[in-house]
Amino acid sequence: KKICMIIQDRHKYFRKCGYIQNTTTNNNFLVFCLSQCEMAFPRLNPTPDETAFSDALLKRNQDLSPTSAEQSSILSLVTKITNVIDNLIVSAGAVEVEIEEMRQVGSYKKGTMISGHNVADLVVILKILPSLETVTALGNKVVETLRTQDPSEVLSMLPNETGFEISSADATVKILIATVPPNMRKLEPDVHIDVKHLQNSLAAVRHARWFEESASHSTVKVLVRLLKDLRTRFSGFEPLTPWMLDLLGHCAVMNNPTRQPLALNVAFRRSLQMLSSGLFLPGSAGITDPCENGHYRVFTVMNLEQQDMVCLTAQTLVRVLSHGGYMKILGLDGDASYLMEELSTWDGVTVKPSEKAYEKMPELELEMDEDEQKTSSLLTS
Repeated sequence: KKICMIIQDRHKYFRKCGYIQNTTTNNNFLVFCLSQCEMAFPRLNPTPDETAFSDALLKRNQDLSPTSAEQSSILSLVTKITNVIDNLIVSAGAVEVEIEEMRQVGSYKKGTMISGHNVADLVVILKILPSLETVTALGNKVVETLRTQDPSEVLSMLPNETGFEISSADATVKILIATVPPNMRKLEPDVHIDVKHLQNSLAAVRHARWFEESASHSTVKVLVRLLKDLRTRFSGFEPLTPWMLDLLGHCAVMNNPTRQPLALNVAFRRSLQMLSSGLFLPGSAGITDPCENGHYRVFTVMNLEQQDMVCLTAQTLVRVLSHGGYMKILGLDGDASYLMEELSTWDGVTVKPSEKAYEKMPELELEMDEDEQKTSSLLTS
């Protein structure tokens, strides 16, 4: 109840006619988090027993985790492709494509894959300029070598805007192309892969390295998997990127005065509470990207409408969770999408979905008559 009383009202950060963002970093607000100040809010009642909630979280994580067959198939394909690319790196000069290095990235590397999405990501950093023809030739070379090694396996290679992907019957490996930094200045838009995709591939390498060093705790991985599941089932969370979910999961588990990992049930509730309190709203200190220089807040890639949707979705789920609706939130009790649109009752308490606080400014077309146009032209001249 204390938390609900002090949750920031989103209308504080938006104005009816539009929003004026605070660009002064020093004045960004910090969201309230009970885990950071438990000493200031001593409990009056004993800690409630949340064994059932914890069991439900573990049950959902088990359902979301890849099966042994999925793990075996993706591991086999990744190993084969990795061996082929390693041989290409060693045999420099024997092939037209010169490769600097290769790194595993994404949910496969981090251990946060979800069942039914059997896809792994590899970043291949080229020494040469990544032209579309070069990337396609590399993909053909890799898949031809794989077919030579095992003619019975059915493989396909599909080029895309970020590189190419190689698929077997039940697994897919996406090859994300990057290049060494000095080549970034030499790129031509119509000839080479877009610079944004190349930068994203290099960022994926940094993200995977940071996650391995700082967020490898099992509780963080489980929480990230659960947050990814929420993102797929609640449309209001769709603007959240995988990198945002990684950082949110790490913050919810590890960012506390003791620097010790919190229990899964506490961290899950805390992640929703932080979002509902305005963690990813304009003016918030948010979460600083640990892999970028300067004070870059990860949520700024979302527009104002998306930030508002994330916050109002979390606020509704926090109220449902506070009254025992965790089975519905976790997807263990049927579809829960209606919670964002309709009233729901939990243990005699009716929960009303949060409403939008942000309204887009209407695009006003100024119509000037001939006299106004003449006056304007005189002033400008």
